[in-house]
Amino acid sequence: MKYISTRGKSPELSFCDVLLGGLAPDGGLYLPKKYPKFTENELGLMRSMSYQDLAFKIFEKFIDDIPLKDLKEIVGKTYTPEMFGYNRTNQNPNDITPTLKLDDNFHLLSLSNGPTLAFKDIAMQFLGHIFEYVLTKNNKTLNILGATSGDTGPAAEYAMKGKKGINVFMLSPYGTMSSFQAAQMFSLHDDNIYNIAVKGVFDDCQDIVKAVSNDLHFKAENKIGAVNSINWGRILAQIVYYFKGYFDVTTDNKALVDFAVPTGNFGNICAGHIARMTGLPIRNLVVATNENNVLDEFFKTGNYQPRSSAATIQTSSPSMDISKASNFERFIFDLLGRDSGRLSGYWKEIDQGGSFKLSEEEFDRISDFGFISSSSQHINRIKLISNYFEQFGIMIDTHTADGVKAALDHIDKNTPMIVLETALPIKFEKSILEATGKKPKRPNALKDIELLDKKLEVLDNDVDLIRSFIRENI
Repeated sequence: MKYISTRGKSPELSFCDVLLGGLAPDGGLYLPKKYPKFTENELGLMRSMSYQDLAFKIFEKFIDDIPLKDLKEIVGKTYTPEMFGYNRTNQNPNDITPTLKLDDNFHLLSLSNGPTLAFKDIAMQFLGHIFEYVLTKNNKTLNILGATSGDTGPAAEYAMKGKKGINVFMLSPYGTMSSFQAAQMFSLHDDNIYNIAVKGVFDDCQDIVKAVSNDLHFKAENKIGAVNSINWGRILAQIVYYFKGYFDVTTDNKALVDFAVPTGNFGNICAGHIARMTGLPIRNLVVATNENNVLDEFFKTGNYQPRSSAATIQTSSPSMDISKASNFERFIFDLLGRDSGRLSGYWKEIDQGGSFKLSEEEFDRISDFGFISSSSQHINRIKLISNYFEQFGIMIDTHTADGVKAALDHIDKNTPMIVLETALPIKFEKSILEATGKKPKRPNALKDIELLDKKLEVLDNDVDLIRSFIRENI
C-alpha cells in the first residue's frame, strides 16, 4: 500500500512515513494510491466481529509496513472497555461505539465514550499507541503541532501525555471554546504538553499549523508532526465506526444506509467517504453544518468560498466554527478523478484567500459520491435538544443536534439513517441548560475541572512567534 499527495508533487510513501509526516511536502494531503475493496464475503465475516477485530481487519488493508502481530497488539491496547467505558446508553460495556435506536430507521451512533467525551478519542487513542510504537522502533522523537476548535486538543493531549519521545504543541482560539473544553486541556500539567491560546479564530490556528508544516527546513530540523485530521492515521481510525454502525442497523450486506455527520474540518465525514469507496453500502453522506455554512453552500451550488476570520461566526456548536475545512481537499481530489493539476489550481485560489466554482460536469458528479447537505442555527439546536430530552429521555450535545437537524431534513423512512454523535452534552452545559432546564451529568473524575490550575501561553496570531515558542521548548 502506497500513499500519494493530492497535489501530485511528493513521492509515494508507506503508511509509517505518512503517519509521522502529516502534511505532504508539496502542501497536499496523503491518500491511498488505490482504495482497497471489501468483498461481500469479507463484509459477511466482518459483521459479527468485535470492534477490535473489525478495526484490525480494516487497518491491515491500509498498513503493510507494520508486522500484523504488532498491529493487532496496538489495536488491542487502544480499544479497551476501560478506555471507552463512559457508556451513557447502558448497553454492553464491551461495545466501544453503541448504537441507540431512536425511532424506526433512525439511530444515534454513540462515539463519545472515551476519556475526553468526544468522538476524537477513537482516533487519537490509536494515534498515541501507534506513534509511540513507530518512534520507539526507529529510535526517533516527534514534536506534534496541532490546532483545535475544542475537541481535537483534549483528545490529542490525553492520548499523548506521558508518551515516550513525543511533545505536543496545541493551538486553540483564545476565548472561544466552552469552559469545559478549555479546562480539559489547560488543566494538564504534563511536561510534554504545551497549550498555546492564539488571539484569533480556529482557521487562524489551522493556517499556522499549515504554514509551519510547509516550512520544510523547520519541519525537518524540529521533527514536526501532526495530529489534526490532515494526518492520514486519524482518518483511517475513523473509518472503522462507519462499518460498525452499518452492521448494527442492517441484517444483510446489500442494504443501503445514510449517515448524517456534524461537520467542521471534514475529517469525520471524509472517513465515511472512504468507507463508501472501499465498498461499504452507504447511500448518502449528509454534511451537517451550523451558521458557518460554507460547505452547505458548496454542496448546493458548487461554489467553495471560505470566509475570512472576521466573518467566521462564533456559535453554540463551536467545534464546527470552521470556514476552511482541511480535509475537503481529499474529497475534491477524488471528485476530480484524482487530477492533481486541476486540484492544485483550485487550491492555489483558496490559499490566496479566494474561492473556486466547479464546472457543471464536476458539480453533477457530486451525486455519484452520495454527498448532500444541510445547515442549522442556534434555535434549531435548542429545540432539538429539548425535544429529544422530552421524547426519548436523552441529552444530545449541540453538535450532535446539528447532525440530527440535517438527518431530519433528508430522512427517507425506507432507509436507515445513522446520526454520528460527536460529544457528550456536559461539554456544552450552557446550551443544554437553556434547552432542558437541567444540567447534564458529568463523570466524577471531571467534576469541578474548571477550578483546576491552568497551564497555557497566550500568543498573538503570528507564525514566527509559534516557531520561536516551539524552538524554546523542545
